[in-house]
Amino acid sequence: MREFSRRHILRTGAATAALSVLPRTGWTQEGNGSETHGLSSFGELKYPPDFKHFDYVNPAAPKGGTLAIQIKQTLGNQNFDTFNTLNVFVLKGDGAAGMAGTFDTLMAGSGDEPDALYGLVAKSVRISDDKLTYRFTLRPEARFHDGSKLTAKDAAFSLNILKTKGHPVFSQLLLQLASAEAESDEVLRVQFTPQRSRDLHLVVAGLPILSERYWQGKDFEAATLEAPLGSGPYKVGRFEVGRFIEFDRVPDYWAKDLPVNVGQNNFDRVRYDYFRDRTVAFEAFKNGTLNFHEESTSRTWATGYDFPAAREGRVKKEELPNTLPAPIQGWYFNTRREMFKDPRIREAIGLAFDFEWTNTNIMFGSYRRTTSFFENSDMKAVGRPSSEELALLEPFRDKLPASVFDEPVVPPVSDGSGQDRQLLRRADELLRQAGCKRDGGVLKLPNGQPFVIEFLDAATFLQPHTQPFQNNLKRLGIDARSRIVDAAQYQQRLNEYDFDITSRALVGVTTPGDSLRTVYGSQAARTPGAQNLAGIEHPAVDALIETIGRAKSRQELNIACRALDRVLRSGHYWIPMWFKASDWYAYWDQFSRPETKPRFASGAPGTWWYDAEKAKRIGRG
Repeated sequence: MREFSRRHILRTGAATAALSVLPRTGWTQEGNGSETHGLSSFGELKYPPDFKHFDYVNPAAPKGGTLAIQIKQTLGNQNFDTFNTLNVFVLKGDGAAGMAGTFDTLMAGSGDEPDALYGLVAKSVRISDDKLTYRFTLRPEARFHDGSKLTAKDAAFSLNILKTKGHPVFSQLLLQLASAEAESDEVLRVQFTPQRSRDLHLVVAGLPILSERYWQGKDFEAATLEAPLGSGPYKVGRFEVGRFIEFDRVPDYWAKDLPVNVGQNNFDRVRYDYFRDRTVAFEAFKNGTLNFHEESTSRTWATGYDFPAAREGRVKKEELPNTLPAPIQGWYFNTRREMFKDPRIREAIGLAFDFEWTNTNIMFGSYRRTTSFFENSDMKAVGRPSSEELALLEPFRDKLPASVFDEPVVPPVSDGSGQDRQLLRRADELLRQAGCKRDGGVLKLPNGQPFVIEFLDAATFLQPHTQPFQNNLKRLGIDARSRIVDAAQYQQRLNEYDFDITSRALVGVTTPGDSLRTVYGSQAARTPGAQNLAGIEHPAVDALIETIGRAKSRQELNIACRALDRVLRSGHYWIPMWFKASDWYAYWDQFSRPETKPRFASGAPGTWWYDAEKAKRIGRG
């Protein structure tokens, strides 16, 4: 089932296989501009115009059964723990999981490629020579769920209202959209500003298409429990606010036989259940309430699967390799707070986290330390800056620390004791250099106030990792404490940047572009509800993001990302956590899947299907 995760919107698809032959290009020169059946960042496409389906699907996959899962990625106003609105495109409310499956987009992504999209509602697009005008030709058979025709007017309305009234994660991506208008029912004209970023066409092609007629007379920015009219492969079914939501497959879905959909959307029903406690959620998986589970807790993976259904083989567990850039997971400082303005203070706090002890004693040695904002990719900075990186960094030398021009900043390796004295002494030195002073056992900030830090979270599952960290901070004289709030309050406080430190995991992207502006850009730092939790405002960061967005080749992209990585790492805006280059899945043995896995995605469970024979064998048929 399609989902508007950050990976879907910000990476807009997925990422590309290295081919054993020269890659096809989808462009054919035709007079003024070019026409193509697909889009990508650098113009290369794996699949030709007449492809029948993606290589990693089973085109004959049967339809049927129910997939019961939890939400694992959020976008916009979505919340991991609850929902109270079916409008997921605005700031207000906590959006329901799975709503993306009810909407179509102009184009859909390929799991075989880093950033390629192929025609869905749009069968083709004509691109002007200056890459500022895109004319999408829509399929005349496209229909909303009520049978009304989906036209270019709907697509134009969607882009315009998301830019003006949408959640910041959408509106910030569309800053360089100059206009979107319908030239006819079947031709959408999109105009970009001359400052457009490289991937803005992918963002536009991957955004949901809303019904203009449906939204007439309605407040687009309001929360609602009425399902907005869509055109996608699923419709909203039963739901109970904050507990579960079901989506029913649309049997006569207008686009079910298009190449981008063949072999996918295989379940008759997709159900998302909400649990505010991971232990309760796992119990729901063990008793079969959930039938597919993406595991994220190392202790549970190592010790939690000794229950009857797992011992009998009715529940399977599997580790699948993941070649994508690692999630950007860490504790983020809110640098809007006066106590975190000095990077020496931020660095000192980071020294108090003993990853080696945590990994050994809490996470069964399953993880590696994250060191980069582009971990597990060629975009990660290593060694001293290359001449190409220096060319991008030199204009900002007087505004950057010396470490940017040397080996990139990496977190230290501790002695594994849980309280490495050498690192704590170094942290104490940095705090003193920043003007902090001890008064008995209390550390005071330069303004004389006691140093108190609140770690904000909406769940307790990180407490075993956080508490030893906080104990080390207390050894430095810092009063470090946790504040666990309910999901709604947590989201509100993040939207308003009302926190000291909070944890967050952002999806790693294969072809960064516009998305970086929403996470690290100065304007996003000043926009309530945006993703720049750290409040990063730096001219070098802004300039490098624009350079990344304009990169014309993978090589240029890698160079600019490495330069940005150096700047971000030198700022100590976060305390990086951990990653692993694989995914853990557990599932009741009632599914089958294609033999081929997409190179840049797991394929689970989007390309899987319900297997009635297997379900019968394990007593769930």
